[in-house]
Amino acid sequence: MTLRITAAVLVGRAVRVAARLRGGGSAIPGKIAMTIAPNFLEETISRIPQGVVAVSGSNGKSTTTNMLAAVLRAHGLVVFTNPSGGNLPQGIASAVLSEVSLSGRLNADIAVLEIDEGYGIGLTTLLKPRTVLLLNIQIDQLNRFHEPERVVNMLRGVAGAATRNLILNRDDNHLVDLDTKIPASAARSVTFFGADPALIEGAAHGVASAQRFGDSRIAAGSRLAAVTVSSLGPSSAVLSTAEASFPVRLPSRGLHYALDAAGATAAARAVLGQAFDTSLVTTALEGLATVYGRGELLTIGDESVEIIMMKNPASLQLNLDALETAPEQVFLAVDEGTPDPSWIYDIDLSALDHVDLITGSKANQFAVRLRYAGIPVGGVDLDIRNAVKKFLALPKPSRGRKTMILNYEQMMLIRNSLGFKDLEGGAK
Repeated sequence: MTLRITAAVLVGRAVRVAARLRGGGSAIPGKIAMTIAPNFLEETISRIPQGVVAVSGSNGKSTTTNMLAAVLRAHGLVVFTNPSGGNLPQGIASAVLSEVSLSGRLNADIAVLEIDEGYGIGLTTLLKPRTVLLLNIQIDQLNRFHEPERVVNMLRGVAGAATRNLILNRDDNHLVDLDTKIPASAARSVTFFGADPALIEGAAHGVASAQRFGDSRIAAGSRLAAVTVSSLGPSSAVLSTAEASFPVRLPSRGLHYALDAAGATAAARAVLGQAFDTSLVTTALEGLATVYGRGELLTIGDESVEIIMMKNPASLQLNLDALETAPEQVFLAVDEGTPDPSWIYDIDLSALDHVDLITGSKANQFAVRLRYAGIPVGGVDLDIRNAVKKFLALPKPSRGRKTMILNYEQMMLIRNSLGFKDLEGGAK
C-alpha cells in the first residue's frame, strides 16, 4: 500500500501543479490520487494522532472549520484541514496532497474537516471522526436534496459516527433533539451551542432554520448550551460559557457568523477539555482571515469590494438581514449553479434599495423578482466579464465599498477572473 500511496502523491502533485498553471485550483488531483490508491484518504488521515473533527450542516461549514482550526492552533495543536472548502472526497484528497509526505504521513496532531452533507455518511464511515459538529439544517440545494428531511436523515448518520463528542445547535429546529434519535453511546458526550433567546427573537427572520412538521420539538431553552452568543456587535460578539464571557471578532456582520463562532468554540472546548482557554479563542479569531466569498473584502485597484455569497435562501436572507444600510453600489450574479431560482420569491429584499447590474444565466429571473419588489435595476448584461468591468468602472462609492452578491459558481469564476487564483475547488 505504501507504494500505491507514494505513486498517488507523486502523480496527484504533478496534476495539481498543472491545474494551478492553468489558472486556479482543482479537485481533479485528489480524484486521481484516489484512483491510484483507493484507500488514499483513510490511509493518510487515520495516522493523525488525535483523529478527525467533522464539521457539517447546510450553511457556515467553511467559516466554522476555519475558526475551529485557528482556535486549536492557538492552543498549540498542529492542524490539518481542507482550508479552501473542498468538502467532497476528491476535494479533501487534494488538500491532503498539499501536505502529505511520500510515505503517506501528515504532519498534524488533529484533522478538522468540512464535510459535505450528501457525502457525510460515506466520509465519516471512512474517517471515523472522534468529534462531529453540526451547524444547522436549512433550505438548501432543493435540486439535489429535494427537502430538508433528507438532510436530517443524512446528518443523523453523521452524528451517530461521532465516537467521543457530538456538538449540536440548540437553536436549529432539526438539531435541538437530534441526539435523542441516534443510538446512545456511553463513550460519546453531547453538548450544545446557541444564542441568547433575545438575539434570536430580535433577528428579522430568526436564524432561518428549516421548518419541521409532523412531530413536536424540544424547546431550545430546555437544552443547556456549553457556549452561548450573549451579545452581538456589528462584526463582533461576546460568547459565554459557564466559566467566563469573552469577546470575539467575526468575519462579517450577522448573528449567523456569531453562531458559527459559538459552534467552533464549543467543539474546541469538547476536544481540548481542561486545556481549553477562552483567551486563546479571542486571540485566534482576532487575527483570522475571512474565508473567500463569506463577507470577504477584495482590494481591486484603489477600491474595496465586498463579496457576499448566496448559496441558498437562508444564506441570502441572513446576509441581507445583517446589512446595516442599503449598499451604495450592488452587483448581482447568478448562473446555472442555482438551477431553480424560484426561491427568490420567498426572500425579503427590503434591505436593498436598488441593484446596479445583474449578470449570469439567471439574471433575467432575478431582475423580474426585483422589479416585482419595486427595487430598481440599473441593467442586465449576460456577458459576465463585460458586466464585471462595467460595475468596477462605476465611480468610487462615497462610503468606499462596492458590494457583489454572487452564487457559489459565480463567486469562483469572478474571483478567478479578477486574479484571485487561490482556491482548490470542489466545495458546494
